Amino acid sequence: MKKIRELGERLGVGPTCEAFGIPRASYYRWLEPAARGDRRHSPRALSAWERAHVLEVLRSREYVDKSPAAVYAGLLDDGMYLCSERTMYRLLSKHGEIRERRRQLQHPVYTRPELLATGPNELWSWDITRLKGPVKWTYYYLYVILDVFSRYVVGYMVAYLESSELARRLIKDTCERQGIGRDQLTVHADRGASMRSKPVALLLSDLGVTRSHSRPHVSNDNPYSESQFKTMKYRPEFPERFGSLEDARGFSVEFFRWYNTEHYHSGLGMMRPHDVHFGFADEVRDRRREVLAGAYALHPERFVRGVPEPAEVPKEVWINKPVRKVDDATTGSPRQVEIVCPGPNTEVVSEKKEEMAGAAH
Repeated sequence: MKKIRELGERLGVGPTCEAFGIPRASYYRWLEPAARGDRRHSPRALSAWERAHVLEVLRSREYVDKSPAAVYAGLLDDGMYLCSERTMYRLLSKHGEIRERRRQLQHPVYTRPELLATGPNELWSWDITRLKGPVKWTYYYLYVILDVFSRYVVGYMVAYLESSELARRLIKDTCERQGIGRDQLTVHADRGASMRSKPVALLLSDLGVTRSHSRPHVSNDNPYSESQFKTMKYRPEFPERFGSLEDARGFSVEFFRWYNTEHYHSGLGMMRPHDVHFGFADEVRDRRREVLAGAYALHPERFVRGVPEPAEVPKEVWINKPVRKVDDATTGSPRQVEIVCPGPNTEVVSEKKEEMAGAAH
């Protein structure tokens, strides 16, 4: 504005304002600013007593959990008018009370399960899936207990219904068959009715087995059971429907025999679950190493990286591996740090800038 005043004396105010792209009225208002006194009180405004009374009503026991629109309508039904609905909003906003006024259920914060297995029979995952029956809206229920470390199906059952008592019986029989001792095993499941039932909880407590559950609406908290069900339902021989309960049980016997003793699992270094669960994985890997060494001796030129090694079985398996964020010392930006626990009594921290991929097969 000072520049306009300097140039305006020689070139004229109008052309100078036009050259600067500023309206002349703005320039003249800058020259003679209006006196800024207190705003004139509107005759329509509520008095201080009336504003206090409206706030008292809004905060009363009867209306404290209602919206201003509901308060306004309720007061009219009671034959009372205090102010407009918009005025109620303005008064609440002035006092920082514009928020959800109704009492609402607050969901608890569920802890992210972080479970480690370094050997068989340390961590089991179990779930129930439905198998279609012979006609529409009929189902059979397949209960499966899976060892997370070896992917070996340690117990399963096909029944007409989903029942906590049947689940309790299956878990009890499976623990006895596998020789599970106290404080040895953790059993993980989702939050289904049978999984959280009192009979199952009391059984696990009596057996000294730790119980773990997925978070609500989080599908990847129980990936191993879901992956096993997918493997089953994508088999070529898996039928569209089962003709009877005996048909479903016969299929399950054959499938789980194949899954445990013949299936080469990608999450186990292409080992069979039976070999990993019962400790034969090292022998199988040694035989594979001998075969590869023989192939290398015949044609070393075909192996540019030297003698090939067979894939290893993972030493540890996690459900939700712990990951924490720290600041990068060079950039100052956060990055992921992976917590690696090779054994139950040791902890090694290694840095990792990308997120861990899911461990499910």
